[in-house]
Amino acid sequence: MRINIKHNHLFLKIALSGLVLAGGTVGLVGTSQAELAAPSASRPALTVRTTTLREDKWARTLAANGSIMPWQEAIISAQVQGLRIAEVKVSIGDHVQQGEVLVTFDNFARDNLTRSGNESGSSLPTQGRIVSPDSGVISAVNANVGSMLQPGAELFRLIRKGRLEWRAELTAEELMLLRKGMGVEVTMSEGRVISGTVRAISPSVNPQTRFGYALVTLPDSAGIIAGAFASGTFDVSGGKKNLLSLPQSAVMQRGSMTYVLIVGRDKHVHERAVTVGQRNGDRVQIKQGLKADEPVVESGGAFLTEGDVVQVVKG
Repeated sequence: MRINIKHNHLFLKIALSGLVLAGGTVGLVGTSQAELAAPSASRPALTVRTTTLREDKWARTLAANGSIMPWQEAIISAQVQGLRIAEVKVSIGDHVQQGEVLVTFDNFARDNLTRSGNESGSSLPTQGRIVSPDSGVISAVNANVGSMLQPGAELFRLIRKGRLEWRAELTAEELMLLRKGMGVEVTMSEGRVISGTVRAISPSVNPQTRFGYALVTLPDSAGIIAGAFASGTFDVSGGKKNLLSLPQSAVMQRGSMTYVLIVGRDKHVHERAVTVGQRNGDRVQIKQGLKADEPVVESGGAFLTEGDVVQVVKG
């Protein structure tokens, strides 16, 4: 009997020890699972500044490139033959007045022409020289002292009135937006800006290049060289219009989608598709998709994704 009691008592101790160990194991496992199930605190992903839509007044503009050209260029040529040039009185770049003498002929040649009956003595002063048909600037000189005149040979080119204009290259769709008298800002390569107006619009485009042109009058073309490159903007809206805009840095593109990042009250960011319009400097017109008072991430949106938490700072 004693042996059995001791044996049963030993068995009971071993069983209780096993339960204690098992309970400890269960407790450890339960603690580990509870710790894993505990939610981790959200930490801000990025410190950002926000902005909202700003009301602006812009003119709708159309940008183009082109070249400075003479308004009209007159070709001055000889109408008689057999006369030798005695003196060339002008050079390239000279400003001349209407009726000013450009070239005179050798007296001997004129005397021979008179004796041959091809010229009357009364018309010698007129026939013995060539005068400018208009005021302007001499753009080319082909007359040389001692050379003999040939009928129709070009002697000079004259930019009439010294007037230059801008020839803007445009597509058919762009040309259809223009009207005569429309205002234009022409910018030269050195930064000089000249205000002009549309004088003429080509009714067709080149079938090879698909470009046509518009001619823009430049009232102040002093100091500008014909053939120079210039860019310009046409005011196609006829004045400034009210619109809403955001900084360019706040507007992002992914594929065909244009979007901004809205910052919610819980500091989470959310993508919002928007419709954009024209651009002016570093700002973009927002036509649809955003309310006036909604805060938008101003910059750094490329480092954020949908649902990220941000810390907003003032500045």
